[in-house]
Amino acid sequence: MPTYQSPGVYVEEVAAGARPLAGVGTAIAAFVGLAEAGPFNRPLLVSNWTEFTSTFGGFLAGSYLAQSVYGYFMNGGGNCYIVRIGQDAGPDVPPARSLRAKELPGAPTAQIGRLQVSVIDPAVQPGEVTVQIADPGGESPAADLFKLLVKRGGQVVEEFDQASLGKGKQNVVTMVNAASKLITVEEASAGTVERPPNSETTLLAPPAQTASRLSADDYVGDVAERSGFAGLEAIEEITMLCVPDLMSAYQQGAIDLDTVQAVQTAMIAHCELMGDRIAILDAPPGFNAQQIKEWRVDKARYDSMYATLYWPWIQTMNPLTGLLSYMPPSGHVAGIWGRNDDTRGVHKAPANEVIRGVIDIEINITRNEHDLLNPAGINCIRAFSGRGIRIWGARTLSSDPAWRYLNVRRLFNYLESSILNGTNWVVFEPNDQALWAKIRRTIAAFLVQEWRAGALFGSTPDEAFYVKCDSETNPSEGIDAGQVVCEIGVAPVKPAEFVIFRLAQFSGGTSLVSE
Repeated sequence: MPTYQSPGVYVEEVAAGARPLAGVGTAIAAFVGLAEAGPFNRPLLVSNWTEFTSTFGGFLAGSYLAQSVYGYFMNGGGNCYIVRIGQDAGPDVPPARSLRAKELPGAPTAQIGRLQVSVIDPAVQPGEVTVQIADPGGESPAADLFKLLVKRGGQVVEEFDQASLGKGKQNVVTMVNAASKLITVEEASAGTVERPPNSETTLLAPPAQTASRLSADDYVGDVAERSGFAGLEAIEEITMLCVPDLMSAYQQGAIDLDTVQAVQTAMIAHCELMGDRIAILDAPPGFNAQQIKEWRVDKARYDSMYATLYWPWIQTMNPLTGLLSYMPPSGHVAGIWGRNDDTRGVHKAPANEVIRGVIDIEINITRNEHDLLNPAGINCIRAFSGRGIRIWGARTLSSDPAWRYLNVRRLFNYLESSILNGTNWVVFEPNDQALWAKIRRTIAAFLVQEWRAGALFGSTPDEAFYVKCDSETNPSEGIDAGQVVCEIGVAPVKPAEFVIFRLAQFSGGTSLVSE
């Protein structure tokens, strides 16, 4: 209290009894993967697609990072952090200072004459594309002209007629690279302009380069060096973790399935350590319902309330090639989590939501197949006639029934972080009944707001939560130890996962309402 020395009127500002407690952000994603440009292993915040491209470049062959971030923003995602990996240090360069990107094994290629032909989209499988040199069309064509046909699955999908090896607009390299959405062509060696002989060749995968193979360390990283997703420990606001390029590396043979599981296990461990974020895991591609069930139960035996798994892969338009291709769904799912939080709230399960920008899914499943997958914690993506493609599951990978539902875990993350950030003023305050009352009022006012928003179950606040901070929770020995303990209990809302309508036949005119 101030000491007054002279007569007069004094005005003082005093703190109110209750401190306002604001909710924290609930949908800030972190993406880890390969990018065209940008700094390595330095988490950068981006708020929109334009900001991403200006820093990390556009769509990159052999990487799902850009496509996933694009799907994230398309589906309603907000701010997110990007971590570019793939750094390959030279023999005399420390890892933290190298700027040379590590490359994934290349897409299918072939040599036809002196032309080197490569597939643009690395998702194309070896043997799927064939290139043929044939006679040109037209009457009396020049001797150096030929026709180049591009076939996919045995069908001609592109045709370049009246091409040549000479200079000018009819140069085959110029024609193909300017118009083809499937292949690129370059001259492997110099030579005459004579046309190559008629022939046909299939594009196959090049030999794997072991020196450029990715490992689990590239994704996991190191906390001290702030690399990989381990470096994200320093950023507290992140709530979602996605590593879509883990699957692109597996798909191209850069890593095996054991490495995939090692990285996903590390993702789960990171989220459990932080306690405020959830890993969105992608399933390997090409599995049917039985295979994904066996992989999840027998191979990837994850058990965590801080992880979710989505399957199958989704089909989108690849902006790099202009063709339809399949990709892992984690980026689109993260965007839906953000959209759900903005429109309904974090307490609403992020399911039964349309996935924007998706053309199809890798496999359509039946209800009986879904009956096998849902209890295993596999959140299925399904296509419904007239209702679009939707997320049709909202479970974590936990075997504990209390933490079965994703929205319950995310609600508690939100409440814990909000209370933690909003009560720092308590530290070093006098630990007495007045402080306990202020704590009770502050937290109760916050939980009443959440109850009114529909996040807590109960017809009254007393049914929805309780806050206990008194002499019982704070005995003298606790006070002597410098502790103030507040016990909070909340009743979260659970999603209506199984909606059951019971219909019965009864005789007309008979009242079913008792008097």
